[in-house]
Amino acid sequence: MKKVKLILEDGTEFIGKSFGSEKSVAGEVVFYTAMVGYPESLTDPSYTGQILVSTFPMIGNYGVPRKTETDNIHDFFESDKIHVSAFIVSDYSFEYSHWNAVESLADWLKANDIPGLYDIDTRALTKILREKGSMLGKIEFEGENIDFYDPNTENLVAKVSKSEVSTYGSGDTKVLLVDCGTKNNIIRCLTNRGVSVKRVPWDYDFSNEEYDGLFISNGPGDPAMCDITVNNLKNALDNEKPIMGICLGNQLLARAAGADTYKLKYGHRSHNQPVLLKGTNRCFITSQNHGYAIANETIPSDWEELFINVNDETNEGIKHKTKPFFSTQFHPEATSGPVDTEFLFDDFIENVKKYKK
Repeated sequence: MKKVKLILEDGTEFIGKSFGSEKSVAGEVVFYTAMVGYPESLTDPSYTGQILVSTFPMIGNYGVPRKTETDNIHDFFESDKIHVSAFIVSDYSFEYSHWNAVESLADWLKANDIPGLYDIDTRALTKILREKGSMLGKIEFEGENIDFYDPNTENLVAKVSKSEVSTYGSGDTKVLLVDCGTKNNIIRCLTNRGVSVKRVPWDYDFSNEEYDGLFISNGPGDPAMCDITVNNLKNALDNEKPIMGICLGNQLLARAAGADTYKLKYGHRSHNQPVLLKGTNRCFITSQNHGYAIANETIPSDWEELFINVNDETNEGIKHKTKPFFSTQFHPEATSGPVDTEFLFDDFIENVKKYKK
């Protein structure tokens, strides 16, 4: 295995070994604390531009699943490609075993031209990122020298959103999905509830579209880069058609309502984030992947917090006080992660069917 260097913007260096593509890359170094689910996480468009560090000590032991599709979306991946810039682990398992595995993680990374590093002290690396916050980093192979790159200065949503309009399902109830980097399981969770989904690009003007409910997906980067989407949402807020948003969709809905967003120190990326339903003692364990949040003090008076993070009291969702609009910062559809909050899709569909009546 070739030795390769990870360099952080504060000058810290780690020497590891390559198990993926031998390509020097740069991006934002972030960590996630999930124990399982790397095929789903690596194909999550929300990780675009990021060098992902796994805190779980061994990765790769169950390989990579087969690439089958249902209704034109992958069964076991959250998009049609790997979106991380690179993957860093402590110990890579060269042997894998799983009923659904068809190739190793290393072969999958190489086929997608994604670097993978192992034999890195990920505990020490994660402590740096927790104390100093997510920071820029670069992976350099011997004899190569590249510049740092900040993905948050670009409109990453424009990179990952599908440019064409697609439809899924065949139900009479029609949901318009604004694709800001949507995960496939959002589509699955909607079509499994008997609705048809029309997926449109992030900058699509849907003001003249016929739909029963509006859904705003997850996605990467700074929500302030998506002014076009926000302006389209502002128009949607003038009527009564139900709206639901997830992750970036939560932030975009908030900005359309008049609230502000800000960058978190190191974000929430895990399967074990506890959130509290505001005004109750009901707590849920959720799957999360985001680096930005809504500034609670800027939420307009006709809106209110829906969920809060138990660990740091940051916003985890908002809802309108009188209209059927709500959103969550976490992922009710999980994949990977707990599905304790998937009932929120039922709440959304119930709102949509009420509107139709």
